[in-house]
Amino acid sequence: MRPRPAPIHVSDDVLEDLRARLNATRWPAPAPGTPWEFGADLATVREVCRRWADGFDWRRHEDRLNALSPVLVEVDGLDLHVFRARADSPATPLLLIHGWPSSVVEFRRIIAPLTQGTPAFDLVMPSLPGFGFGGVPRESGWDVTHTAEAFHTLMTEGLGVGRYLVHGGDWGAIIGSRLAHLHPEAVVGLHTTMPLLGAHRDASWAEDATDAERAALAHWDAVDATERGYAAIQSTRPQTLGVAQTDSPAGLAAWVLEKFQVWSERGLAAFDVDDLLANLMFYWAPPAVTSAAMLYAQSRRDPEGRVHAPPEVPTAVAAFPADLNRAQRRWAEPHYRIVRWTDMPRGGHFPALEEPALLVEDIRAFAATLH
Repeated sequence: MRPRPAPIHVSDDVLEDLRARLNATRWPAPAPGTPWEFGADLATVREVCRRWADGFDWRRHEDRLNALSPVLVEVDGLDLHVFRARADSPATPLLLIHGWPSSVVEFRRIIAPLTQGTPAFDLVMPSLPGFGFGGVPRESGWDVTHTAEAFHTLMTEGLGVGRYLVHGGDWGAIIGSRLAHLHPEAVVGLHTTMPLLGAHRDASWAEDATDAERAALAHWDAVDATERGYAAIQSTRPQTLGVAQTDSPAGLAAWVLEKFQVWSERGLAAFDVDDLLANLMFYWAPPAVTSAAMLYAQSRRDPEGRVHAPPEVPTAVAAFPADLNRAQRRWAEPHYRIVRWTDMPRGGHFPALEEPALLVEDIRAFAATLH
């Protein structure tokens, strides 16, 4: 389980093939209606793909990522790819867990502030199993619970960390909550942007609802009506989807960019396009499209995977207004020991890239309250 150096290096052949595929893309006709109404906006995706083919400097991002001393740590027969950033002085270990369609690229704007401020943190940033440049699970069972256990083993046995903080949104929230439930003796505190609210929407939430809660319920209905299709496909037919997206970088870009557009407050304008492209490389280059989507399929078979953090683990919630899950404190309180709740003034599903300063400030304020 000793960490082995594992710098990223995408071969020139892979990069040349990527450019050729992008330049040879067979584009559909534009859909009628307004941009993004029926999925990815064709003009936007074409422009991003032009940048990907001619103008995007992957080697610059590769060097930046390799400066984080990536290593492979074998846990349960799988090589976890782990990036680290250490503070200059003794600091609290902080496990940052990304989600889909994200990668450790999402954290790049919060790394320096978290390692250099007060309190400071030693950051551990693993790619989820099957995501990015790590090992690909060859056996069934790598679901939420297995991943949570593997990350705990990574921290304690692989990296020698006894107690640590956890932060996550999206899958990071689900896995982080499960990890806190399984190992409250090790998790000092859980910080999340997406608290889990139980297996089903509770009808009682509408009773005596505040204006904010009624708006959140209406948002929930809209998301259920239009935004759950991707998860249904990835949790039932990941291999079929993977054939298409492993062959077509433009198809992959359309699938992923739509989520960054729709799940953020300001759409793609909130992001640096090169950050989005660097993130896409974690799915394209390995390739990791199918193996990443398998987390959805495996986790459907994990009925315990959404068990929440136990009451003894202090939890902080940073609720961003444009996130998919517009959680309200009253709904989340039965499932967590909430010691801090912050209704953010702006931001959406990817706050580490959208609103890094707000996220860093909230993590740091939470950590300062813990012993």
